[in-house]
Amino acid sequence: MKLTVYVRKSLFYIMSVLALTVVAPWRLISQTSSMTLDQVIEQARTSSVSALEAKASFVSSYWAWRSYKASRLPSLNLYGNLASFDRSLRQLQNFETGELVYTSNYNMQNSIGLSISQNITFTGGTLSLYSDLSRIDQFGNDAGKTYYAQPVTLYYEQPLLAYNRFKWEKKLSPREYEVAKRTYIESMEQVTINAVQYYFQLMLARRNYDKACTNYRNTSQMHAIAAERMKYGTVTRDEYLQLELRMLNDSIAINESAIDVKEAQMTLNSLLGLGESFEVEPVMEKELPDVWMDYDIVMAKALENSSFRLENEIKTITAESDIAQAKANRGATVALSAKFGLSNSNAAFRETYRNLLDQEVVGLTFSIPIFDWGMGKGRVKEAQAKAAVVKAQVEQAENDYRRQIYTAVGQFNSQRQQCMVSERASRIAQERYDLMMAKFRDGTASVTDLNTAQSENDEAADKYINDLSNFWNYYYTLRQLTLYDFMKNKDIEVDFEELLK
Repeated sequence: MKLTVYVRKSLFYIMSVLALTVVAPWRLISQTSSMTLDQVIEQARTSSVSALEAKASFVSSYWAWRSYKASRLPSLNLYGNLASFDRSLRQLQNFETGELVYTSNYNMQNSIGLSISQNITFTGGTLSLYSDLSRIDQFGNDAGKTYYAQPVTLYYEQPLLAYNRFKWEKKLSPREYEVAKRTYIESMEQVTINAVQYYFQLMLARRNYDKACTNYRNTSQMHAIAAERMKYGTVTRDEYLQLELRMLNDSIAINESAIDVKEAQMTLNSLLGLGESFEVEPVMEKELPDVWMDYDIVMAKALENSSFRLENEIKTITAESDIAQAKANRGATVALSAKFGLSNSNAAFRETYRNLLDQEVVGLTFSIPIFDWGMGKGRVKEAQAKAAVVKAQVEQAENDYRRQIYTAVGQFNSQRQQCMVSERASRIAQERYDLMMAKFRDGTASVTDLNTAQSENDEAADKYINDLSNFWNYYYTLRQLTLYDFMKNKDIEVDFEELLK
């Protein structure tokens, strides 16, 4: 009997040493720093990969916007054809006899020109002004050179009854760039939400580890007391075994919670861009902002600031554009082109620019489908059907969006009170557990009462941390939906010019 008691005590001593030192190695080599929730959020928004990806995505959209604006401005181009040498036989036809003969071609051509073009958004046409000069050097028996100059030429090309790409781009591109700016802010708010989630996961994991260590020490003390009382018959063997089982479970919980702490720490470090050895110690902040959300105000800010409504507008405009394009491609295609300018040709360079001749070229091209087996009509109907689906989807999305915001507002408004209640419940559960341990020492409480108080204390403490996490998650979710800072009562602003540097 004495040997059994000695072996059991030795086993508990070994378990105690292992349980209380299992995480000592990684604690010793870690760099520990206490960080508040605000500090973690700031670090995540500055250094996380997600923040860098959001910035890169916005920069890409910015240059797409710049390209669109550049397409609306005049473009200046230098063009030419240098040292185009040709020595070959070419097939020609005698215009009098109709005879086909091969004649020697032995020359070199050079040309250079400068043009300026402007797209006309309202009409969809293109206006160009250019000046160019060409020279042909003829070799062989009839050697010589010839210049051809067009000092000033104005050219205009105008599609008629056609799809005006410029007009639809003018509607879409500004909205797409505005969506890119709002999406960037929303992405950064998502980084904040992730930081909140990982921060409280680590806080809960560390709390569970500390709780497991404390529970193990307390249960070990109660187990020793129960062992003494069992000798006098005031504690039954069943109660003694309950405490022994509880102590074993607490020792296992220390090992499991230590792994959870390390995993939660690595997850948070990955978000913050910190090394594996860096250890964040979360700071419990019990003071919560006194903020109350009004659904109508939140809904108005969401529709005004977020990317949601703009994205729906883009979908609707794109569907209308597809219908316009299908209708334009179904009917007649007509294009007007006109060219007015001065030109001349001469063997002497200077003479080429004297006595310039007027040149006027005007033409109208068209294509009218007589019978296309209903292909054009089918494309229009297809585009209209897709537009009807888009309209229905947009209406449904807005209904879902309103319901989402209504739910988020309700959750947030009730969560602050929930945190106050759970914080009070946690303090009561801790006080009750302390009283139960004191009563057990005095012999006035059973093992079942002690185990129940311990379980209730653990659950109450976990619930309080989870309620705090939910409070901040609901708050930053509403910030993401509205792009509005409810504590400062102003829209969330970003210096995009600074961001692009």
